[in-house]
Amino acid sequence: MKRIGIFAKRHHKDAIRLAEEVVAWLVERKIEVFVDEPLAKAMSGVQGYPGQAIPPMVDMVVVLGGDGTLLSVARLIGDLRTPILGVNLGSLGFLTEITRAELFPMLEQVVKGKFSVSERMRLLAIIRRGGKEVARYRVLNDVVINKGALARIIDMEAWIDDAYLTTFKSDGLIVSTPTGSTGYNLAAGGPIIYPGNHCHVLAPICPHTLTNRPIVVSDEAMIRIQVKSKDEDVVFTADGQEGMSLQCGDVVELRKSNHCTLLIKSPSKDYFEVLRTKLRWGER
Repeated sequence: MKRIGIFAKRHHKDAIRLAEEVVAWLVERKIEVFVDEPLAKAMSGVQGYPGQAIPPMVDMVVVLGGDGTLLSVARLIGDLRTPILGVNLGSLGFLTEITRAELFPMLEQVVKGKFSVSERMRLLAIIRRGGKEVARYRVLNDVVINKGALARIIDMEAWIDDAYLTTFKSDGLIVSTPTGSTGYNLAAGGPIIYPGNHCHVLAPICPHTLTNRPIVVSDEAMIRIQVKSKDEDVVFTADGQEGMSLQCGDVVELRKSNHCTLLIKSPSKDYFEVLRTKLRWGER
């Protein structure tokens, strides 16, 4: 590791101070550092670079913050195989599993190339209107189709490959990767999916028909969701950070992306320990 990018949660004083410590630590070891511009402006004497320009220039990136910050950086990395070291500075994080106390011992190993990664599958979401593609998104966690603030229950027709599944009548629908299964999917009653499993989960949000339950399908399947409601405010969201309004007749196509996101794994804890810690399993 000779070139490392640094991203951090904006306006987070602890993240800024920690970023300054990380930069000093790396420079002392003669490692080139590329700091995200908004973060660099909050630091003294540090040159900043546009966020989207950093991933192609570096061997890895360090993300200081929470899962939301990591998701935004994963989107910047796009189809590159630049690994991410996520450091959790928040209260709950499943992607940023490295603690602040573990950071520098972990960096010591990582810069020597002594680390392993978890390959996280992503979704490719294509929005079609009148048969034509109008937008596409690459998604690490989940996509959500839901009603606007004043909308009523919405109707969404769901197909798996060429097989009709059902027409959901609900407040919305979540389609999650295994990585995103501990997010909105979990809150909506969906299952926790081990990251190495090859599947997606569809979870309706507050379904009008109580027998509409979450369903797990192969990651090789093509999922198609068509909005059937007229005169309703319907919104598509990718990873909770970007999206667009949908119209009646719009089709959301979802399939496994050809590219994955690489997360550097903690050598001291496994996925199940993260679950126990974050979800406080076993506590009374």
